[in-house]
Amino acid sequence: MFKRARPVIARYRKDGAGNLFALDRRDGYRPDGSQFKFDDPKPPEPDDDYQDVRTEPEYPDPDSWSAMEPLPSGMPPVSPFDLDLLPNTLRAWIGDIAERMQCPEDYPAVSAIVCLSSVVGRQVGIRPKRQDDWTVIPNLWGAIVGRPSLLKTPSLQETMKGIDALEARAREEHEQDQTTFAADQMISEARAKEFKAEISKALKAKNLDLAHQHALDACADAAQPKRRRYKTQDSTVEKLGELLRDNPRGMLVYRDELIGFLKSLDQEGREGSRAFYLEAWNGNGGFTFDRIGRGTVEIEAACVSIIGGIQPGPLNDYLAGVLRGGAGDDGLLQRFQLAVWPDAPTKWRNIDRWPDARARQVSREVFSRLDQIDPHALGATQDDGDAIPWLRFAPDAQEAFDEWRAALESRLRSDDMHPAMESHLAKYRSLAPSLALLFRLADNPGTGPVDLHSLLRALAWCEYLETHSRRIYRTALDVDMASALELSRRLPSLSAPFTAKDVYRNHWRLLDRTGTAAAIVILEDFGHIRGDQPSGPGRPTIRYQVRPDLRGTRE
Repeated sequence: MFKRARPVIARYRKDGAGNLFALDRRDGYRPDGSQFKFDDPKPPEPDDDYQDVRTEPEYPDPDSWSAMEPLPSGMPPVSPFDLDLLPNTLRAWIGDIAERMQCPEDYPAVSAIVCLSSVVGRQVGIRPKRQDDWTVIPNLWGAIVGRPSLLKTPSLQETMKGIDALEARAREEHEQDQTTFAADQMISEARAKEFKAEISKALKAKNLDLAHQHALDACADAAQPKRRRYKTQDSTVEKLGELLRDNPRGMLVYRDELIGFLKSLDQEGREGSRAFYLEAWNGNGGFTFDRIGRGTVEIEAACVSIIGGIQPGPLNDYLAGVLRGGAGDDGLLQRFQLAVWPDAPTKWRNIDRWPDARARQVSREVFSRLDQIDPHALGATQDDGDAIPWLRFAPDAQEAFDEWRAALESRLRSDDMHPAMESHLAKYRSLAPSLALLFRLADNPGTGPVDLHSLLRALAWCEYLETHSRRIYRTALDVDMASALELSRRLPSLSAPFTAKDVYRNHWRLLDRTGTAAAIVILEDFGHIRGDQPSGPGRPTIRYQVRPDLRGTRE
């Protein structure tokens, strides 16, 4: 019936009936070895018979436990990426990158679309309704999730070469502009003496108007040239604000490891930075910084795209903290609409060939063309008071979008969705028209509205991305179960019996005080552990026994 466990040394007091009372526990053992609870221990007296007793705690045979149920595990399935989701002009390029690197196609595809959105920026928007003035800026945030071995960083860097080429061209143009500016400055300095003489002559003639005009001419120096910037990697929010002031179309923020970026915004004193990024996701809100050192920095419209990678473990830990009411529960994470967590490839081939030069050149031409959009050539409209020019859907595309939007709104109002998923899917309202506009611009440089084919491709992306969001938010959808799975994995390393404090003081992932409490409840319900609550005065400490076969003690 009983199975022996490792012996424990404890000091006991023997009473007149032969019972042993633990001096350092509230456990009592009768001479036959059975355990009982000592409700009202008395302080030891000088004539008490003390002795060291080697006891061997005994665990019931697993047959005497309630039936054990396995914990649900595994990740929700995701849709595989289909290259047909990409614009025709980018498809061969992305396929070539994924094949040569032997990485999931999802990675370069998501990165390319986010980079494309940052290049378009605020040059043109889309109005998803037939008549309403709701305008969407095609600004996107993306995240790729996977183990370090899946080549996240190389795939990001390869697709970013389109933006790097624009950055290099802008740097060369800026150097030429700086040379021209220096020459203009020399001329202005030389002419300054002439203007002063003309001003003096006008003042002697008491012609104040002429003197004032000469002074204005002297002050009309050429403006300092500003370099066009496309991306930044590690800038403070204040410096990013200065860059956006000089680049009102928007910029891309690239972070190799997004977890560092997310945690930095959670730090005390960074509330202003977090608010800035929340605002910059929309791409249409102004922002003003007032700093002692930098003075006042006014941004016409903060528009920031973000792309980066993140590993599953840190992502799950961050999500667990956020969705248990942490500081990050404000919708920032849900703004990463293009977030993917593909299945790891099970096969590998050694692909050693030259990159597809033609496919790369076509993609570079797309980035270059969309860097210099002519709204009039697109047929875009910009009425008085409109901040940016805009397009609408074609009639058949508008009908399809309205039908899709109605189904989405019905789901969001069904009240049977986790708040994290609800917040994420709610942002598909702008995701679908943003993607549709980008696809139309990438494949069709001509005049006309956003066509049905571009919209259907965008809706297919939304369907694909939703499966990935369910995998990403699986911890959020049942964070307590995730904590239980982690504690179940740690059970063999715990003492017997163990307390909740024995768990959370180890600082294991997902097992803080809140996570430990939730995990213990689930493991008890599933028959993996059971708690013994002692009686007696004071605050009781529950000790938990682990099912013997889970501890590896069963023969």
